[in-house]
Amino acid sequence: MKIAILTSSRADYGIYLPLLTAMKSDDFFQFDVVAFGTHHSKFFGETARQIEADGFDIKYKIESLILGDSPQSIVDGMGLTMIKFSQIWGDEDYDLVMALGDRYEMFAAAFSTIAFNIPVAHISGGEQTFGAIDNSFRDALTTLSKIHFTSTEHYKARVIQIKGDNENVFNVGALNLDNLKQHTLLSIDEFKTQFTIDLSIPSILITCHPETISYQKNKSYITELISALSEIKDYQLIFTMPNADTAGNQIREVISAFIAKSNRAIGVESFGTVGYLSCMKHCSFMLGNTSSGFVEASYFPKYVINLGDRQKGRIVTPNIKNCPFDKDEILDAISGYQSFTADQKIEVYGDGTAALKIIEILKGI
Repeated sequence: MKIAILTSSRADYGIYLPLLTAMKSDDFFQFDVVAFGTHHSKFFGETARQIEADGFDIKYKIESLILGDSPQSIVDGMGLTMIKFSQIWGDEDYDLVMALGDRYEMFAAAFSTIAFNIPVAHISGGEQTFGAIDNSFRDALTTLSKIHFTSTEHYKARVIQIKGDNENVFNVGALNLDNLKQHTLLSIDEFKTQFTIDLSIPSILITCHPETISYQKNKSYITELISALSEIKDYQLIFTMPNADTAGNQIREVISAFIAKSNRAIGVESFGTVGYLSCMKHCSFMLGNTSSGFVEASYFPKYVINLGDRQKGRIVTPNIKNCPFDKDEILDAISGYQSFTADQKIEVYGDGTAALKIIEILKGI
C-alpha cells in the first residue's frame, strides 16, 4: 500500500510518530512523508528537522505558510496549499492519503485530493472544539474521508452521525498514548542536559493558543493570564509557543515580552515529542488550552487547568479543571493543585496500541 502521510506541524507529527515507526518496519507499506505548514518555518522552529532526525525521509517539502495571522492570511495559505498539492497528486499514484487532526492547512491539502479521486484516511475525527475554527475543518475532513480512526467510542459515534453510516469507522484509541508507552522519557537530569531547564524546580507547563472563533478577544485573554502569572512566585513557568492561528502573533508577543522581563519564565518553540512529554511528566501541572492537556495528560494523570473555550466540547476527565480567562479564577485554579491527587486511572483513550490497530485495519481493507 502506497500512502502519503500529511504532516503540517509539530503537533500532528508527534502524534503520527508511533504509526510511522510501525509502518517503516512493515514491508506491506510504502509511505512518503509530505511536510508543509509550519514545518519549514524558522519562526516556528523548523520542525521538519525533527522528522529527519527521527530517521524519516521527507519526500515533499511544501512551503505554503503565509506569515501573518489575519483571516486573509489563513485563507491565502489554504489556497496556496491546494495549488501546491495539486502537482503532487498529479505526479504520484497513491493508494491512500493519511490526514490527522483539524488544522486548516491539513484540510486544504486533503480537500485537494477529491478531484484526483484519492481516498483519505482521517485520524482524530469526531472530536469537538467549539472555541476554534478547527471544529469546522475537522468535520469537513470527516465528510471527505473514506476511512476513519477515532480515539474514543464517543468520537466514533459522532463520526457515524456525521457520515450517516458506520462503514470503515474504527475506534483505535489515541495514537498519542502509543508514544507514552513506547518511548523512554527523559529523566530530570537528562532533560536539564538537553534543554538547560531544571525540572526539579516546581514548574508549570503552559501552552496558550488563540481562540479563533472569537479571535478579537485574544488580547484580553492573554492579558488576564499574564496578570495571574505575574503573581505566581512558587513555580518556574515554561511556555511552549502558540500555533500559526488567527491572532496568534498577539499572544506570542505578549508572552515573549513577559519572558524577557521575568527571571522565572522560559519560552520554547518546540521540545520535540519526547522532550515535550518528558516536560509534561515532570512538571507540577499544565495550564492553557492545548489538546495535549486532554489526551496525553490523562496518561499520568496530570492536573490540567484548561482555559477558555478553545477545547470546549472535548471529554473532560477528572484531572481537568475548566477555568475562564479571568485573573482571579486562574489563581484560584492554581491553588487547587495542592488538593489534586493522581490516584484515578483514566482509560477513555485506549490502551496505547493504536498504531498496530491502524496497520491491521489497513491491511484488511
